Amino acid sequence: MLRFVVRRILLMIPVLLGLMVLLFAWVRALPGDPARALLGEKATPESIASVNAQYGFDKPLLQQFVMYASQLLQGNFGNSPRTGEPVLGTFLERFPATMELAIAALIFAVVVGIPLGYWAAKRAGGWLDTFAVGTSLAGVVIPVFVLAYFLKLIFAVGLPGPLHVLAVLPSSGRQNPRIDATHITNFYVLDGLLTREWDAAWDAIVHLILPAIALGSIPLAIVVRMTRASVIEVLGEDYVRTANAKGLAPGLITRRHVLRNALLPVITVIGLQTGALLAGAVLTERVFAINGIGSYLFDAISSLDFAVLQGFILFIAVIYAVVNLLVDLSYGFIDPRLRTR
Repeated sequence: MLRFVVRRILLMIPVLLGLMVLLFAWVRALPGDPARALLGEKATPESIASVNAQYGFDKPLLQQFVMYASQLLQGNFGNSPRTGEPVLGTFLERFPATMELAIAALIFAVVVGIPLGYWAAKRAGGWLDTFAVGTSLAGVVIPVFVLAYFLKLIFAVGLPGPLHVLAVLPSSGRQNPRIDATHITNFYVLDGLLTREWDAAWDAIVHLILPAIALGSIPLAIVVRMTRASVIEVLGEDYVRTANAKGLAPGLITRRHVLRNALLPVITVIGLQTGALLAGAVLTERVFAINGIGSYLFDAISSLDFAVLQGFILFIAVIYAVVNLLVDLSYGFIDPRLRTR
């Protein structure tokens, strides 16, 4: 098992190095002048030259890359030309909001999607199967921001008439400002649990419900469809039929034979959806006024803030690589045969 873990970790190194090169090239290929975008209407030839010299934009690309790589090796991700703040500090300040939202969306997708996909496969062709397939299709077709506004209208703003009683959830933010909460990690739910401020923890959870459902709609649809297809395939395998013929308990067959084999492709999908959740959080954060990395990245792209773009995207890529490493390791626990590969 140790060799399996070490091999997977070593494979991450060339991937991250390659990503660093591609990221640097992509950011420099963006149309526009970062100095002019930063200065706006105050841009003059002298001020543009000063900004380019200050941040090294006037140097050859190879020299810029060497400076960028050497700073990364020292743990220095630079400062934002737009705000003057350190990129690392800004990321650590805003990342908990996005990660908390992504985790909530993933929990929603997994907790609802796997059981729904399993029971749809067990009752293939029935009304539950039709409902699951229809729901998954709607989750893929409806854009996240449309669903976000729709949920916000019904459950936060309120519809006229009797349906107004459904408007019981907050429409924006991460926590009610009237709550005097202690923030240790900036993960509001975790902070409430650590400090035993149960009202703060519950309020943070309530604020996560609508954005988590909106963001988790696409992963939910994919998890449902993948679980359904995988379970149907496993149910037709000879070892499942043999287990049924031997008279083993249905629950034992489900746990030991069906789910254990059907979950391998589902876990792969869940790992891949983590990156999609972090990327899709941009729109969800703006709709629900969540101060995370998504909204900050949007502003950085608009102003061609190279330092923020490079730093934030590289951070997200590292997290994505770590999640996929955990997915690979989970294969070894679910199927011991994979540990020797």
